[in-house]
Amino acid sequence: MTTIARQRLLRAAGLLGLAAAVVLAFIGYLRPSFMVDLTNMVLAWCG
Repeated sequence: MTTIARQRLLRAAGLLGLAAAVVLAFIGYLRPSFMVDLTNMVLAWCG
């Protein structure tokens, strides 16, 4: 894998992560109870 391809892949992954964070923040704004349930599920899964 070339350096340019790796940079593009990392940039795409970063943009995807940013988009996911924005979507979760918007869902949390619309439905706070969903975010509470999601947080509880993540905490329970982590131990």
